Amino acid sequence: KKAGIKMKPDTGKIWLVGAGPGDPGLLTQKGRAVLAAAEVVVYDRLAGPGVLALIPPEAEAVDVGKRAGCHPVPQKEINRLLCEKAREGRRVVRLKGGDPFVFGRGGEELALASESGIPFEVVSGVTSAAAVPACAGIPVTHRGLAASFHVITGHTRTGEGPPVDYPALAALEGTLVFLMGVSSMGAIAAGLLAAGVRPDMPAAVVQSGATARQRRVISTLRELEADARAAGIGSPAVIVVGEVCALSEALSWAEKRPLAGVRALVPLAGEDGAGLAEKLAAVGAETAAPTVLYWRPPEDPAPLREALARLSAYRWLLFDRPASVRGFFEALLAAGLDVRALAGREIAAVSPAAGRALLAYGIRAGDAGALRGKGLLLCAENLPPAAPAEIEAERVSVCRAVFRESCPFSIADFLAGEEDLAAFSCREAAEGFFRLAGELPLAGKHALCAGEEEAALARAAGMQVRMLSGFLKEKSVV
Repeated sequence: KKAGIKMKPDTGKIWLVGAGPGDPGLLTQKGRAVLAAAEVVVYDRLAGPGVLALIPPEAEAVDVGKRAGCHPVPQKEINRLLCEKAREGRRVVRLKGGDPFVFGRGGEELALASESGIPFEVVSGVTSAAAVPACAGIPVTHRGLAASFHVITGHTRTGEGPPVDYPALAALEGTLVFLMGVSSMGAIAAGLLAAGVRPDMPAAVVQSGATARQRRVISTLRELEADARAAGIGSPAVIVVGEVCALSEALSWAEKRPLAGVRALVPLAGEDGAGLAEKLAAVGAETAAPTVLYWRPPEDPAPLREALARLSAYRWLLFDRPASVRGFFEALLAAGLDVRALAGREIAAVSPAAGRALLAYGIRAGDAGALRGKGLLLCAENLPPAAPAEIEAERVSVCRAVFRESCPFSIADFLAGEEDLAAFSCREAAEGFFRLAGELPLAGKHALCAGEEEAALARAAGMQVRMLSGFLKEKSVV
């Protein structure tokens, strides 16, 4: 009890999580783990679509809309909202771009929680002050060029803090990094020049660093504003001033990767597809991998329990999809049984993916076409069984598909580029994606498909289809 506020015994907790500069690979392991367990996520768009895609589909996602020059939800309301959700006994994640304590107003957001006695933690993030220059080939420190770097807010509006002390910055002889400074670029350059920084000092501005939309302008302090304006640079961007900017051409690397500049949306069906997102990211794509459907036990588990009790009556078991394999073995173990209960039975899979799932349990799938006698088809409760029509078997549901109803980022914006693509690892992932996309026009967009079922769905939406195996081989993806 603090500040006269009575807390419920089951008061929740707030985690202030730094999402990094945009690349989901730069989200820390702790940040990812905390986000995966969240019941409420309050986020800004600067967190990046790849990170927003990791918000659990069952969590309450609250967009407070903060982006450069646009704060539709006042800061005090955000602070109040975090405490309100925690008082409901829920795990609340406040997700912010970069690091929440580097010009992220993180301290302000936790002040009310502290006064109210609400538990909280801070999960630091990779700050854009270092990561964005690195993605543009600019080391903020370098032997012989810069022994220090200094991070300065680019906001110069009245009432938002003390004025920038340009003479002090000019005397530092280190790299200067300005965040949120695009609209103040001219004033920043003028202030440094007036303080004695030489006009030909190397300078750079990097827009949308660590994403597929990254753009960089390398110039001099005197010409930076004009060159950035000519290139159409806008927010979010990081301004760097210092000798290290001259290293950018030699040390740039991000745009040299095979899929640099490409955004890849990889919908996940439960656990299926995560490996594909990692492969595409490894060759330069900016990935977002939202879970579009997740698996739950069947509404009525009785038929499955009865089938497990009389496994000896079946000559064979046929699994139609990976989720059916996992659901069956979870139920088998819950019933006090293990793989020994399957002795003497033929085990087969409809699809290669289901066969790979069986291998995880030490079982090599047999030929589904050779099955004879009484059998059991194990499938999803609310999806058509992915099995040949000629196979006659008793059907038992071992799992149930729950489709995600909304996406925390704009699919249309994410796939707006000419080379952007959606990659479907299985039919369920494709079905979940098209349900989520709704009436979004997808004609002409690129689709990578693992098989013909996914390809048929993509073609029906007017997408340009390529088979995934050929594409990965072409891009030398292992």
